[in-house]
Amino acid sequence: MNPSVLITGSSRGLGKAIALSLSQDAYSVVVHCRSKRDEADRVADTIRTQGGQSRVLQFDVGDREAAKAALSEDIEKHGAYYGVVCNAGITSDASFPAFVDDDWDRVINTNLNSFYNVLHPLTMPMIQRRAPGRIITVASMSGITGNRGQVNYSASKGGIIAATKALAVELAKRKITVNCVVPGIFETDMVKEARLSLDQLSKLIPMERLGAPEDITGIVRFLLSDQSSYITRQVISVNGGML
Repeated sequence: MNPSVLITGSSRGLGKAIALSLSQDAYSVVVHCRSKRDEADRVADTIRTQGGQSRVLQFDVGDREAAKAALSEDIEKHGAYYGVVCNAGITSDASFPAFVDDDWDRVINTNLNSFYNVLHPLTMPMIQRRAPGRIITVASMSGITGNRGQVNYSASKGGIIAATKALAVELAKRKITVNCVVPGIFETDMVKEARLSLDQLSKLIPMERLGAPEDITGIVRFLLSDQSSYITRQVISVNGGML
């Protein structure tokens, strides 16, 4: 059995691109979705068609008990994970005075609390493997610079960055690396749903283009590989030169 790598939020967007790219490596890719199971199944089917191994887990990363139950059951059947890519996230943008409580709670719960909900059930089994492991979180430029209309999202992604650094210190002696990838502006469903002009967004980027899936999948594959064994506690921006 190939070592398992879980990618949360991998039925679409960057998570899907990461999952599909890992079919080129010797991993058993665990595709995750909250809803739209048919889309997740298609990703897993594609990976298997390309000669890889894949299975699907369905649960809400914001639901602590559901996450723990699904992950614990999967570990019992297939063993501890070698790697985890915490990618799942949502936005709910508005000016701060216009927030309703749900705008704050849903984003913090899905984006930040999921760090605990997903990784806490997995960390001790990873340690008990007594072998190297990889944890990669996915944050956002909003968590570094702050964005208008995204106080909730910025808070959640800034928290992810801080939590990643702290966990990296705790797991370093276990040979489990923990790093954060920070995408800039990518042409994903989330960006399209925000109804932003892609041409205007491109002008904010020194390279004058939005990110493409392969711009993010390469760094994730590297951080999962043996070549990254001495890289941990790092925040790596992939943004075409944005500050």
